[in-house]
Amino acid sequence: MHAVKTYDVIIIGAGPAGIFTALELADKGFKILMVEKGQDIRERIATSLNKKALPKDRMRNVVCGWGGAGAFSDGKLTLTTEYGGNLDDYMSKADLMDKIRYVDDVYCRFGGAGRKVYGDENKDHIRDIKRKAAAADLRFIPARIRHLGTDVNAQILTNMRDFLEGKVDIMADTAVDHIVEEKGEIKGVLIDDQFYACRYLVSAPGREGSEWFVHEVEKMGLKLTSNAVDIGVRVEMPAEVLETITDVVYESKLIYFSKSFDDRIRTFCMNPYGFVVEENNDGLLTVNGHSYAHKKSENTNFAILVSKKFTEPFHEPIKYGKYIANLANILGGGVIVQRLGDFLDGRRSTPERIQRGLVRPTMPDATPGDLSLVLPYRHMLDIKEMLEALDAVAPGANSRHTLLYGVEAKFYSNRLELSHVLETKIPNFFAIGDGAGITRGLVQASAAGVTVGQEILRREET
Repeated sequence: MHAVKTYDVIIIGAGPAGIFTALELADKGFKILMVEKGQDIRERIATSLNKKALPKDRMRNVVCGWGGAGAFSDGKLTLTTEYGGNLDDYMSKADLMDKIRYVDDVYCRFGGAGRKVYGDENKDHIRDIKRKAAAADLRFIPARIRHLGTDVNAQILTNMRDFLEGKVDIMADTAVDHIVEEKGEIKGVLIDDQFYACRYLVSAPGREGSEWFVHEVEKMGLKLTSNAVDIGVRVEMPAEVLETITDVVYESKLIYFSKSFDDRIRTFCMNPYGFVVEENNDGLLTVNGHSYAHKKSENTNFAILVSKKFTEPFHEPIKYGKYIANLANILGGGVIVQRLGDFLDGRRSTPERIQRGLVRPTMPDATPGDLSLVLPYRHMLDIKEMLEALDAVAPGANSRHTLLYGVEAKFYSNRLELSHVLETKIPNFFAIGDGAGITRGLVQASAAGVTVGQEILRREET
């Protein structure tokens, strides 16, 4: 097969995993190509601000483009090994912590140095929250959090893009069609029927590209194991209700095991004074949240997610999650919002009931409806129990006026069998980031990129 161009390294995906791989290798004498199916960063920011942009372009732009799905997220750097991914399955916690510090330094160097780190102070308050949580059968996991904010994070990603200009070939608005492998050797990629050859291939497609990635590696005969799928709701309440937590640690992880089913339930992506937003996953509309450095609402939002890992013979958790999300799209034309009181009473919320509520929704376009027609009974009961437990730590969380948006779903790719340097069974073929099923946030995705970049450098130096 004749190559249009030959590179030392090809990186699929320009999310944090791909970007940090490129940052490690830039200026080291490598010929590098990055391929991103979404827009470049400046075009992406312009699309997000353009109210005349087509809805399909605006929605797709949320999860695709330079910076990945995290580009327009809350921009939280979770500076702990306790959550945010599974990289400690491949390296020691001490090594992972070293990489987390390194990643934080890089974000600071590109514009995040002035952003506050939560969790360094108020140790007595943290102990008090842990005590209250334990009494309610909750595990409270505090973490040091550097909050960048959606707006500051976009500027940092722009600075990273500018640094790589001229050092790396970047193809935006371009999808990789296929990974080319022959007889157990990686050869390159096909883009619009043209072959681009490489010595090292780094696949970092993000959650948006997870199904494509699974399909590609299955053709190579690589072994996959199913990850859990997380399905739940985004919860919105007055910011004052959670200030005892958010003023101390900004974001926390609270884990609960339900009395009814012993399911693992967790909070995720807490956004003090933030906004609930719609997320487009290849045409499927789900819900998410973020907050800004310089713009605030009166509410705090976070997700409650029920984790479910399936056993044989079922092995398609992503399809299961998308099926449930699609029900919400069918019934509500997109995201559904419901007052907790209506949810508990078994009735749908109407625009009038939402209007009478004490919590003003930050996503006014959500359709008032009934989440009981969407969520399985098991998930509904788990969410109910979680809110009751949370009320013991933050009184008012279980108010009838609390808003639930649905559905929120996190689709993690089936996980490949990888080495300690995140290499597949095929030599010089690495798989990283959320799309490879090993990370779940900005910091660990970035750390995965650092791991691979440093390993490629090590191999070239020996």
